[in-house]
Parts: sequence; structure tokens; C-alpha cells
Amino acid sequence: MRPPFPPFSEASAMEKVRAAEDAWNTRNPAKVALAYTPDSNWRNRAEFITGRGEIQAFLNRKWAKELDYRLIKELWAFTGNRIAVRFAYEYHDDSGNWFRAYGNENWEFDADGLMRRRIASINEHPIDGADRKFHWPLGRRPDDHPGLSELGL
Repeated sequence: MRPPFPPFSEASAMEKVRAAEDAWNTRNPAKVALAYTPDSNWRNRAEFITGRGEIQAFLNRKWAKELDYRLIKELWAFTGNRIAVRFAYEYHDDSGNWFRAYGNENWEFDADGLMRRRIASINEHPIDGADRKFHWPLGRRPDDHPGLSELGL
């Protein structure tokens, strides 16, 4: 079980979004995978992923390539057991090239608060290191760090 549980209110949907952001910012694939049902289905860009094992393997590959990854998520809409978010993240590759990715996710939860479906659309582009906007120590984004809207993203 993973509170908060559906049906979502605005406050509980915002709490769920922040919990997901915090988990992903740990860059711990095993921990993140536990937020999904054992048979969860994902579409991430053009990749289709099923189950916690595939989720964990995907995240291992992702964070081995996307270094110093920092993510911000923002609630877009919610109803019943579904939440839509928009997000942006920054990372660099092993050559020191920085990127910012933008995207939208649609989430569907089971009654125990585990995500059973995730549909993600993501675009990214190179940025100069000087153009980075996510400047907190690796890990959880501090509560006083601006969100996407405050950053104009």
C-alpha cells in the first residue's frame, strides 16, 4: 500500500506528485519500482515496459546514462484514480554535455495507491551548463526551491 489513496483530492494528488518526484530524485531504481504494481504497464517515449523488474532495469539504464539527474514534477489535473503531471529534468552525459527534458505523464492507480499505468511523453534538448535551473544538492528538491511554474518552464 502506498498512500495517499484514490480517489484523489487536489491536496492528495499534489502529495502523490511530490512523493513521486522525491522518489525519482533518489535515483534508486529498487525503491522507485516499489511505487508501481507488480504488473504495472508503462509507455516511456517509444519503450513499452511491464512489471517491476523491467521498471527497475529501465531505471538502472536511465540513471547510468543521465548523470546528476534532478527532476521537478507539477500537478496538471486529477480525477478519481488518475493524475496528470508535467515535468522537467536536467542531467549531463558522461562527456559533460547538459540536457533538459520536458514531458507529460498520465498515471492510473489501483485502490492500494500503487501506480498500475504510466504513459510518458518526453522531449529533450541540449543546454549550456550556465543555463541550468535546477541547482540543489543531489536528492530531494528543497521545499523553498522554485517549481516549474515559478521557473517559467
